[in-house]
Amino acid sequence: MDRSRKWLTGFGVVLLTLLSHMTSALEVPLDLPQPPTITLQSPKDYIFDPRENIVIHCEAKGKPQPSFSWTRNGTHFDVEKDSKVLLKPGSGTLVIDISGEKAEAYEGTYQCTAHNEHGTAVSNNIVIRQSRSPLWSKERNEAIVVQIGVSLVLQCRPPAGLPPPVIFWMDNNFQKLPLDKRVSQALNGDLYFSNVLPEDTRNDYICYARFPHTQTIQQKQPISVTVLANSPEGERRPGFMMPLGPTSTKMVLRGETLELECIADGLPTPDISWQKDGAELPSSRMSFQNFKKTLKISDVNEADGGDYRCIATNNLGTAYHMIKVTVKAAPFWVSAPRNLILAPNETGILTCRVNGEPKPKISWFVNGVPIENAPEDHSRKVDDDTVILSNVQSGSSAVYQCNASNEFGYLMANAFVSVLAEPPRVLTPPNRVYQVITNNPALLHCASFGSPIPTITWYKDSKISIQNGDPYVIHENGTLEIHVAQPLNSGKYTCIATNNLGLRENHVYLEVKEPTRILKQPEYKVVQRGMSAVFECKVKHDPSLIPTMTWLKDKGELPDDERFEVDMDSLTIKDVTDEDEGTYTCMMNTTLDQDSASAMLTVVEATPTPAIVYEKPDPPTDLELTDQTERSVQLTWIPGDEHNSHTQKFLIQYEDILHQPGVWINLTEVAGTSTTAQLHLSPYVYYSFRVLALNRVGYSGPSHSSAQYRTNPAAPDENPSGVQGVGVEPGSLVISWTPLTGFQCNGPGLEYKVQWRQKDVEEEWSSKNVANVSQFIVSASPIYVPYEIKVQALNDYGSGPVPEVVIGYSGEDLPLSAPDNVQVMVHNSTLAEVHWEPVSFPSVRGQLQGYKVLYRRERGRHETEEDTEQEEQVLTFSGNRSEGRLPGLQPYSVYSLFIKVLNNKGEGPPSPSKTFETPEGVPGRPSFLNVINPSLDSLTLEWGPPMKSNGRLTGYTLKYQPVNNTSELGPVKVMTLQANETTITLSNLNSSMLYKFYLSARTIKGPGPIVTEEAFTVMDTTVPSRQVDIATQGWFIGLMCAIALLILVLLIVCFIKRNKGGKYPVKEKEDAHQDPEIQPMKEDDGTFGEYSDTEDHKPLKGSRTPSNGTVRRDESDDSLVDYGEGGDGQFNEDGSFIGQYSGKKEKDTHEGNESSEAPSPVNAMNSFV
Repeated sequence: MDRSRKWLTGFGVVLLTLLSHMTSALEVPLDLPQPPTITLQSPKDYIFDPRENIVIHCEAKGKPQPSFSWTRNGTHFDVEKDSKVLLKPGSGTLVIDISGEKAEAYEGTYQCTAHNEHGTAVSNNIVIRQSRSPLWSKERNEAIVVQIGVSLVLQCRPPAGLPPPVIFWMDNNFQKLPLDKRVSQALNGDLYFSNVLPEDTRNDYICYARFPHTQTIQQKQPISVTVLANSPEGERRPGFMMPLGPTSTKMVLRGETLELECIADGLPTPDISWQKDGAELPSSRMSFQNFKKTLKISDVNEADGGDYRCIATNNLGTAYHMIKVTVKAAPFWVSAPRNLILAPNETGILTCRVNGEPKPKISWFVNGVPIENAPEDHSRKVDDDTVILSNVQSGSSAVYQCNASNEFGYLMANAFVSVLAEPPRVLTPPNRVYQVITNNPALLHCASFGSPIPTITWYKDSKISIQNGDPYVIHENGTLEIHVAQPLNSGKYTCIATNNLGLRENHVYLEVKEPTRILKQPEYKVVQRGMSAVFECKVKHDPSLIPTMTWLKDKGELPDDERFEVDMDSLTIKDVTDEDEGTYTCMMNTTLDQDSASAMLTVVEATPTPAIVYEKPDPPTDLELTDQTERSVQLTWIPGDEHNSHTQKFLIQYEDILHQPGVWINLTEVAGTSTTAQLHLSPYVYYSFRVLALNRVGYSGPSHSSAQYRTNPAAPDENPSGVQGVGVEPGSLVISWTPLTGFQCNGPGLEYKVQWRQKDVEEEWSSKNVANVSQFIVSASPIYVPYEIKVQALNDYGSGPVPEVVIGYSGEDLPLSAPDNVQVMVHNSTLAEVHWEPVSFPSVRGQLQGYKVLYRRERGRHETEEDTEQEEQVLTFSGNRSEGRLPGLQPYSVYSLFIKVLNNKGEGPPSPSKTFETPEGVPGRPSFLNVINPSLDSLTLEWGPPMKSNGRLTGYTLKYQPVNNTSELGPVKVMTLQANETTITLSNLNSSMLYKFYLSARTIKGPGPIVTEEAFTVMDTTVPSRQVDIATQGWFIGLMCAIALLILVLLIVCFIKRNKGGKYPVKEKEDAHQDPEIQPMKEDDGTFGEYSDTEDHKPLKGSRTPSNGTVRRDESDDSLVDYGEGGDGQFNEDGSFIGQYSGKKEKDTHEGNESSEAPSPVNAMNSFV
C-alpha cells in the first residue's frame, strides 16, 4: 500500500495523514492476535411483539475469542441471575423469554461489550420497547347535517400506538370509501370534503386503525352525515382547510422523506399545484400523492430547504399557502474511523469525520472508557475529530470508540489499533486462472497482509515489470486492472508483496478469449400452413469455450413437440400450424458471454384468400352534449361504419360562431374505442362541435354539427405573450406584446394594463390602461437603462393572472468616445495586429456590438512608385474585444487606420489616426516576356517589370534550356540580371532548336513567381514529327486486310440479293456510313515532338513555324518542374536540370487540330459499320 503523505479535505478542514494505513474493510487473518470487532448488532430502536421472545443480537470476532457482557440503562446487567435471560454460547446475543412475564419489565436501553486481552469493543445503545395497540376511547359521535356545497372534515383521532397505526376509512360492509380530488384522507387520518354533494349522505363513515406489530384492527364509532339541498351553497373561491393561515413551517431531517400537505375547499373543487420559490422541484426524488394534495420528496438534503408554495385554483380564483421547510440533520458519517494495523515505532491516525445540523459533538473512548478517564498514554494525542498515535509499541493494541451526537441522534463506531510485526502474506489463492472476453476489463487480484503494510509489484511472464499507466492500473488493494483486455495480454502474471520483514510472491494466469458472435442470423419467415419453416443460426466462438445453443419461442421454451427439430446451427418446424406463429430466438451461451438473435414466423393460408377492400370510415352520427358546466361539457356520438379497418382515433373540432364563424379548429383527440369525450371549454365562446374518425386509410368526412353551446364571460385566464421592451429612439421605450385573440379574451371590454419602472431603482410602478393596441411608448426615459415591464389583460369581468416581469431596455444613442491607446504590431509583409484600449461601458450608451477598424493604403514606400487612390477597408470585431488582425496587406506600403466603437444605434467617433508601414515582400511576376529578332544562333528577350514590386527590385533571374526532338530537356543555364535591365540578347545558340525560358524578379526577400516563353532559333525549319507512322505497322496492315475482305463479302451478298429482285438502299447506307476517304481532311499540322507536362498531362503543343521563326505555348507560367515526368526531374547543385522530356507517347487524339496523324484503326472500323 502507498504510504506516501496524503492531504484529506472535508468541510473546511485540511488534515495531514501521516503514513496512513487506512483501507476499506481491512481484514486481519484470524490466526493472528487482534482486538474484538463487532460484526452483528440489533438496530438502535427495537420494538418487540409481546407474544414473541426478545432477541438482542451481538456478535464479535477477535483473537483470542472475545467474552461478552451487557449493561441495561447504564448499569451492569447480570444475565446469570435472571432465569428468563439466555446468553447464546460463543456469542453475545441475548434471548429473553417473556412468556408469562410482564414484558414492560425488560424495556430499556441495552449495550453489549466484547472484550479480549487486546481491547474492548462496544455496541450501539439499543432501545428496547414493547409494541402497543391501545383501545379507542369511548365517545359518541353526533350526527352531522350540512348544506350542499360546503366543506366538511370528519376527524379520526386514533389512539397513539407503537409504532403508529395505519388509518383507512370504510363502511359497514368493510368496503373502502372512494377517494378523489374532492374527498381525500389527510396524513393524520382525517377525512376532508372540499365540498359536499347529495351522494355523500350516509350513516356509516367508519375510521379504522391497523397496528402493524400486533396485527390488530380497531374502529371508531360510525359517523352519520346528511347533506341538505334546500339552501345550496354557491360557487366560491378556493380556501385552505389545512394547513390554516397564509404560512406554516415544517422541519425535516436529512435523508428522511419530506411530506407537505395542502387540502383546500371551494366550489368547483380546486386543483392543487406546487412550486418552490427560487428553485425547481427535484423531479427525480419527488412524487405527488392524494390527488396532488401531498408532495413527497425522498432522501432530503440541505438544498431541499426553503419556501414551498401550495396553489389551489378553480375558475373563480386562486389561493396560496407558503410552507417554510427547514432541514436539520442527525449526525452522519463523512469518514468513519477505520482499523489500523501498525508495526512497532510506526505512526497512525484515526479520524472521525461527521457532519450534522446542529454540528455534532465528538467524544472519544478507549476500550469503552472515556479517553480523558483512560490511563495516560504519551504516544496518543487527541485533536477534536482526530487521534494521532506516534511511535506505537508492542502491547499497546486497543479499541477506540468515536461517538458523535446532537439533539437528533448519535453515531458510534469502533476502530481497533493492532500493533504487529508480521512478514507479508498473499491471501489470493496461487495459480488462479482468470478468463475474460476480448475488449472487456480484466481484474487480477493480489490480496495481501503484513505489518508494515506490504508494497505490491506486478510482473508479466516473470520478467516484464508492470507500471501504473495505460493499459494497466494497479489499485491500492494490489489488484491489477487491464481496462480493455486483448489476446496479447494473455499470460502469466506474478505479484510480489514486500515489507521490511520479507517478501512473498504469487502467480496467476490470464486467458483472453474470442467473443461469441452470431454470424448468420435467423430471418423473418412467411410460411403456408402445413409447410416447413427453417431458421438458421450460425455462430462463431472461442474454440476453448464450450458453447450451448438454446432456441426460445416468444422468450419461453420451445413447445414439447416432435415437429420442432434442433440441429447444430438451425431450427426446423415441420407441418406448421397457426399456433407456431411468434418470435423465435437462438441464444448461444458460453461460460463467459452470450449472443442472441431473433426472427418472426408468420403463418398464412395455403390458398390465397379474396382481397379485403379497405375504405375510409363513415362519419360519426347523433352528437349529444351532456354534463354541461361553466368550463366543460361531455360530447357523445355513435361511430360510423369502419369499412374493414379499425378506427384508430376520433378528432373533435369546434367552431367559434361569435369570434371566428366558419373556421373549424382541432380541440382534442380520443382513442378509437371511445364514443365520448370530456371537453374543456373557455368562457365567452359560442361553441359548435363535430367529430371525424380516422382509420389506416384516412379521415372520414365530418359529422353533422352538434347543438350550439354558449359559455358565460369571465375574467381573462391568461395575459398577452411576447412582452418585450425595446428602445427605438434615444430617450424612449417601446413596450409591445402579442394581443389576445377573441377566443382568449373571455369576455367583452378587453384592455391591457401596462406597468413599468426602472430596474434597481426604488420607485413605484407606473401604469397605463390601453385597448385595441399592441404597443405602448414610454417617453423621456434615460438612455439605455433596464426597465421592469408587466402587461396584464383585463375585461369587464375582472383581471387576468398576476403577470410575469420582463426586462427591457430604453433606446440607445451613438457612443460618446473612441478607443484609446491604439497600437499596431506588424507581423510580416501582409499581416498586422492592432490593439486598443476598450471604451468604458457608460460611454457606449447602448449594447456593445463590437469595434470597427477602418484602414487604407496611403502609398508605397518606394520613392519612385506612383501613388494610387486606394479604397478604405473595414474589419468589424464583435463583442468586447481589444485586439484584431489585419490580413491581406500589400507589402512595402504605408497604411493609416482608426477605430470606432459600435452599438445597435451606430458608430461612435473615430480614434486618432494611426500610421504603420509593412516590410518588403517577394515581387510579382514580370509583366510580360517576349522573344524578338530570332536568328540561326541567337535571339533577343525583352520583358517588363512586375506590376507590383512589393519592395526594391534587386534584379532578375533568367533560366533557359533546349528541348530536342526526343522530348529530352537539355542543361539549364542561369543568368543574373540587374534591376534596370529589360532586354538581353542570347548568342551561341543551336540552330533549329526549341528553347524554353524562365524569368523571375527579385527583392531582398527573394525571387517572385516566374514567367515562361518558348521559341525556335530558325524561321523556316519544320519541327520533325516524333509520331510513329502506324501505316507501316504490321497489326494495322492486317486489320485493313480483314476489313477489305469483309467489304468484299458484303458486296457479293448484296449482288446476289439484287439479282434475286431485292432492292438495296444504297443512298441510305451511303448517308449513314460515309467513306472516310471522301471525308473533308483536316489541315496537316506538321507537329514538332511532344513533351509531357505533369500538371495537366497534355502533350506539348506543336505548331508550324511562324513568319518570325518563333513558336509559343498558350501558357507562359510553367515552372521547371512542370517539364518532368512523374516528378523525377531534379536540379543539380549547379542549377542545371536533371531529367528529360517524357519519351512516352500520349494518346494522339487529344485535340483534332494538333497533328496530321494517320486515322486510328478504330476510326477505320467505324467507317465500315
